[in-house]
Amino acid sequence: MLGFDLRVARIVWTVFLVALLLYVTYTISATVLVLVFAVFFSYLVYPLVELIERVRPPRVPRTVSIALVFVLAIAIVATVATIFGARIQEEALRLSEQLPALLRSNDAVSRLPLPGFAEPLRARILGFVRDQLAAGTDQAMPLAKQFGVGVMHAASNLIYLVLVPVISFLLIKEAPAMREEMLSWMNRANRKLWDGIVTDLDVLLSRYVRALLFLSVATFIAYSIAFSLMGVPYAMLLAGLAAVLEFIPFAGPLAASAAALVVAGFSGYDHLLWLVGFIVAYRVFQDYVLNPYLMSEGVEVSPLMVILGLLAGDQLGGVAGIFLSVPVMAALKIIFTRASAAQKARRAAEARQAELAAQEALRSGLPLPPQPPTGSAS
Repeated sequence: MLGFDLRVARIVWTVFLVALLLYVTYTISATVLVLVFAVFFSYLVYPLVELIERVRPPRVPRTVSIALVFVLAIAIVATVATIFGARIQEEALRLSEQLPALLRSNDAVSRLPLPGFAEPLRARILGFVRDQLAAGTDQAMPLAKQFGVGVMHAASNLIYLVLVPVISFLLIKEAPAMREEMLSWMNRANRKLWDGIVTDLDVLLSRYVRALLFLSVATFIAYSIAFSLMGVPYAMLLAGLAAVLEFIPFAGPLAASAAALVVAGFSGYDHLLWLVGFIVAYRVFQDYVLNPYLMSEGVEVSPLMVILGLLAGDQLGGVAGIFLSVPVMAALKIIFTRASAAQKARRAAEARQAELAAQEALRSGLPLPPQPPTGSAS
């Protein structure tokens, strides 16, 4: 018999709302990305806000302490850019001028060091490398043009560099009120559930963003010092590139390592094996010591899910999708875990109420109430 099923209607309505939300998010992806960067920047500076809040006189508004933190953060960024930016820019310009000649140089290829067991195959290996370089050199101009277009596009969007700290300032200022307003719309059960989810997400994002910042700073310091002491060409440029790529999980460090080896090899650096040894040792230290320590209470996603998320993020949003894939998966895991726990608690409470009702009926001699199915309490 045909009829209107309220449960099915709710499911259909929920699916429709989720699909509509995903579509709107994809449509305004640029705006969402700016908001995400503002949220991440908020988590970077919020520890300073908390520190100043502890010593802030009661007469001084909270807005003043937040503004003071942002002025201090912008001053720190400007100072660091002034100290290291000039040298990085100089090395980047010099590399861009010498790169075409380095790519066409056969001497650079023949100087590439090989392990002893691979020396008999040097001719074949170098022939393969030369063929790949010839193909890559032919594509250099189109890639350079694409890079130039990307730079011009970024320059036209410099307004986002202003919007990110402004939005971040407003988020920190309004976040407590926004949270209370959102929770006030819900009933008691959902309010408890989402309050726990928001708290977990707050811990997740704060740990993740600050860990990325510390990892990036540690990479820049380690690479710049080691590359300078080892005499690696373009040491500061390669260290800065590695620090920036540290924000892209998994793929970023691999790309930075490959770039360092390629640039050093084609620049005539004679100790590539020492360079490989340093990079491998640092990656082992970071991946198995520093990274787990910094993210001990933050992101907990299996390596398989990380790789699948990176591939999906690349297809959906390119570099931005890769950058956001890990925190998005961790956030979904938090929501699923909290929702599952709430569902199990509700079923356990229903089973307990049914058991108490049955015991009361036995004491009073009344017929037993209908029992819920056995699988619903599992």
